[in-house]
Parts: sequence; structure tokens; C-alpha cells
Amino acid sequence: MQLPSQSLSACRRVPPLLDTKPTPGNNGRLEHFSWRFVYVATEIWLLVIERERQMADASVIERNYLSAKDQYAKLGVNTDQALEALVKIPVSLQCWQGDDVGGFENTGALTGGIQATGNYPGKARTADELRADVEKALSLIPGTHRLNLHAIYAETGGKKVDRDALLPEHFSRWIDWAKSRKMGLDFNPTYFSHPLAADNFTLSARDEKKRKFWVDHGIACRRIGAAMGKALKNPCVTNVWIPDGYKDIPADRKTPREILKKSLDEIFAEPIDPKLNLDAVEGKLYGIGLESYVVGSHEFYLGYAVANKKMVCLDAGHYHPTEGIAEKISAVLNFLDEILLHVSRGVRWDSDHVVILSDDLRAIGEEIVRGGYTKRVHIGLDFFDASINRVAAWTIGTRSMLKSLMLALLEPSRKLRELEAAGDFTARLALLEELKTMPFSAVWDYHCVKQNVPVGMAWLDAVKEYEKSVLSKRS
Repeated sequence: MQLPSQSLSACRRVPPLLDTKPTPGNNGRLEHFSWRFVYVATEIWLLVIERERQMADASVIERNYLSAKDQYAKLGVNTDQALEALVKIPVSLQCWQGDDVGGFENTGALTGGIQATGNYPGKARTADELRADVEKALSLIPGTHRLNLHAIYAETGGKKVDRDALLPEHFSRWIDWAKSRKMGLDFNPTYFSHPLAADNFTLSARDEKKRKFWVDHGIACRRIGAAMGKALKNPCVTNVWIPDGYKDIPADRKTPREILKKSLDEIFAEPIDPKLNLDAVEGKLYGIGLESYVVGSHEFYLGYAVANKKMVCLDAGHYHPTEGIAEKISAVLNFLDEILLHVSRGVRWDSDHVVILSDDLRAIGEEIVRGGYTKRVHIGLDFFDASINRVAAWTIGTRSMLKSLMLALLEPSRKLRELEAAGDFTARLALLEELKTMPFSAVWDYHCVKQNVPVGMAWLDAVKEYEKSVLSKRS
């Protein structure tokens, strides 16, 4: 069994047990050597003790796993196969959690109804800092995943490059970084926090000059996504979301949507190989300043996606507060080849709280797995919390998403379907309830050990150490 490397380093932070200095005289050097020998021997002894403790912990984890494996096997579930399946499912982490959706344009406050609340110290100020923070989070999350970028995270070398003129070269360092980590990238045009988006109209703007600017931005972003996909040999999902709409009741709902359709047609006019780039469109029910009317509603984009063979993006926070997206997955996949999910947690509105292992999240994982959709659903995260440690936010949210998938993979899905088809709803309910007390945590801990990431709360120790040594030094 492979042991987590993080815990081995912990003992190296133990302060010297014998704080001595050589005394003056002929024996000073020899005495210093003797004390140094004792200190080194003590440190080695601590290393051995720590290693033995880890081996004991690993032995307990493996023993617990084998017991859990037997229990699941009685239900017809192969836990080894479940773990093999889980490792193949990537989750796309949102870069904007690391800097509160700030980006590197320095254009001022967020617009488009987006709010990042809180002021926890240590947010990333540069692309290098953001990459370092993402790397720390990825080191605490089992599996190989992806990173989702917005256009405002371009690196232009200090030059002013407006969004309609962005090129793949402005993301070359992101591409090189992802290539070094053998991971994929996803992408988003940024239709907010810009002077030409101040009135909440971009692709549906009546002003032709403004509309053309945003169409050109969308075209540029598709080409950037394709360049990412080509360089990484892994298709990039480029998702379009706009903040267009009205605060109060409009007199004309029709015209903005006709303009939006025209703009999307122009953006998608250039054929791009789906092996390089996959297009998605994302709707929303309402937003701050868009309470009465959103141009790009769910119905609008679903219709557009079906008619134009694009992916629709289902964002967990973009519907009524009590409306989940899990039920929508199998519905839309009857008409679309693939879809994109933005997994978030809204508290009374689209607040983008950090994802936790809630019933809603479990339902999403269940629907993906039960439907056999793991290769047709692209899972992205979309939350940003500035009130807590941002590396911890990524870690908690992504690990929770993976737990929801693992729980679904540990279901006796064939048995459940047989009971349902036979009309034995009593047994179906009984089995679903019994599954809730199965030893899932033993399987998860074993998975973390196998993937060489911290088990249990040990990841938080690594985050606190990173905060102390790195994040706290940022102004």
C-alpha cells in the first residue's frame, strides 16, 4: 500500500530537542559534534516512529477497507471496480475561487450580478500565485482533474489587450502548466466586469458596435479553447454565459432574444473540430439586477443547444432555490450527446457557496452514475467563497463532488433497477436506506491512500501549513 508523502514531512518540522552550542576550549568542537550526533539520532528515531505509525495507520485503513469490501460484495457491489471507475472521472476546478473572480485586468468591481463575499487573507494576486494555490489543492484531492479558466485570466505581459483581441498566446503559460501536469483545461468568455457590459447587455445589445465587440470576444475564446485542446490533446469545453437582462418587467422580451440568437450564430459560425473544442451555452433564471428578465434563460439555451448540436450547461444555482439539476440530466441527454454541469450550492439564491455532500449533490452523482453518463457529462465546479481559506474551499468542494460519485458507484444499481421493474418498491426503499449506513468512509480512506493524498482531516493540516508559510505573506 502506498503511503501519503505529506505525513512523512510532518516530523521534519519538529523543533530541535537539544538546543546547545559548543563551549569554549579544546573540547568545544568535540562536544558540539556529540550533541549534534544526539540531535541527528533523535531526529532519525522520530522518523522511524512516524514511519511505523503511518504503516500502522495504513494497516488499519486496509483492514477496514477489506471488511467494507466484503460487506459491499454481499450486495453485489465490487468496490475495486468502483474505485477504478472513479479515477477515470475528472472534475474541472474553477480558477476563480482562488482570487474571488478578480482576474488580471484590474478593471475594478465585479458586475453582472456576481458577488464574492468575505475578505479572507491570502488571495492570489498573480497567475503564478494562482497556479501555486491550485497545485496545492490538487495535491490534496484524489485523482487527475482539470482547470477551468475565464478570459480575464489572460497573461498579456503588462500590455493592454482588450477581450476581442485575445489570442492563444495570452494563455500559453496556462497551457504549458497544464501540459506539465498532464491535465486538461476548460474555458469561458468573460461577459462581465467590463465598461461595455455596464448596462447588463452584451450579446443581446441593441448597440451594434457593442454587440460586435462581444461577438468577436466569443469567436476569439473559441479559438483559444481549440488551441488549448490541441496542445493538451484533450478537448476543451468553452462555455458561454452572459449577464444580459432587466431588473424590472420588460415591455419587449422578444427582441433581445432574437439578437442573442443572431450573436450566437455568428460566434459558432466557424467550424471547429470537437476533438479540440466543445461548445456549451448556460442559462439562468435570474440574477442581481436581473430579477425580472434574463435574456439567456434555460428554455432559450436548451432550444438553441438541441437545434445547433451544442452542449447545454446546467448550473446548480441558476434555477429556483428548491429546484435541483439532477432530475434534468437524463431529460436533456435524451436529446443531446453531452452536457456540462456547473456544480454549486445556492443558499436561498445563487450564492455560490462551497459544495458539500448534501442530498442535492448526492442526487447529481447518482444521476450521472445510474444513467451511465460518466463519459457524457462534463463536471465543472462553480463556487467562490472569499470568507474562508480558498485552497480549503477547492479541496472541500472537489472532495465532496468525488464522494457523491463514489457513493453512487457503490450502489447495487442492477439490483435496484430489478426491484423497481418488478414493482417491489418496498424492497427498493429498504435497500436505498440500508445503503446509507454502509461503510463508505472505509472505501474513501483507502482510495485517498491509493491516490497518495491525505486521509480524513489530515489535508487541513497541509492547508494550514501552506497558509502560514505562503498565503499569510501576501498583502
